[in-house]
Amino acid sequence: MKKSTQQLYNERILRVLILIQKNLDAEMPLNELARAAHFSPYHFHRIFRGMVGESLKEHIRRLRLERAALRLKHTDRSVLEIALEAGYETHEAFSRAFRSLCGCSPSGFRSDNSRICGANAPGVHYRENGSMAEFELTTGGKTMDVRVEHLEPMRVAFVRHVGPYSQVGKAWEKLCARLGREGLLAGGTRFVGVCYDDPEVTAPEKLRYDACVTVDEDFEAEGEVGVQTICGGEYAVVTHFGPYEDLGRTYGQLYGRWMPQNGRQPRSEPCLEFYLNDPDGTDPEDLLTDIYAPLEPVS
Repeated sequence: MKKSTQQLYNERILRVLILIQKNLDAEMPLNELARAAHFSPYHFHRIFRGMVGESLKEHIRRLRLERAALRLKHTDRSVLEIALEAGYETHEAFSRAFRSLCGCSPSGFRSDNSRICGANAPGVHYRENGSMAEFELTTGGKTMDVRVEHLEPMRVAFVRHVGPYSQVGKAWEKLCARLGREGLLAGGTRFVGVCYDDPEVTAPEKLRYDACVTVDEDFEAEGEVGVQTICGGEYAVVTHFGPYEDLGRTYGQLYGRWMPQNGRQPRSEPCLEFYLNDPDGTDPEDLLTDIYAPLEPVS
């Protein structure tokens, strides 16, 4: 079936968005991005703004600042180091840009989040296991242990959702409809959510999420269903028991407690959620989700 112009445009812009995400520190000339999208440089910028809702420069700037906010929140790197990584030559320029996005200074943002992460929460305990302090979270009588795993790269079909995480269901419906028609939802298929943004940093209407299902090399992108490779590497993994609405609490414990306790730093890759049972046929309190948080290698 011949693709509509809207489908072709969606595919091309999505290709550019993924390219930007994977190369956020690189200087990507307009001509290079336009070529990746198969648009002329003359028209590309207007098309991008019209479809994404912000200019190419604004989009890259926002993603770099939001990543900087996460590094302030979850690492002990200096503000100047984070500013330089975000592409700012001075502390002052970074502070002005950061304040315009988050409404406070970088140091103020870090201080507020340090108080949140440093507070002791009921039900959280630490125990020593060999040379590594392991984190225990008890919820509903179940113990959640953090483990470190190496994940191989995965090829996935995906549909992108932009907006509140609570509304990702439509992306899953579109993806599963396509794969179901082709008989690609059989046993062994993995269902993965790729969460690019922290809802405490990024505005709800700009949150990015990819609903993903593992596919083989023969699967081809079409329309809103794209194809990408999820990065492999080392991840801190914890099983979340219960409703998806409570995932934020588990993320907070993993990033704000386990990582500092174990001297680990988060890697600049998105978090992954592996859904282990079907939400349509499972009571919310019985849902199982493996959260994968990417880790920097141990130096």
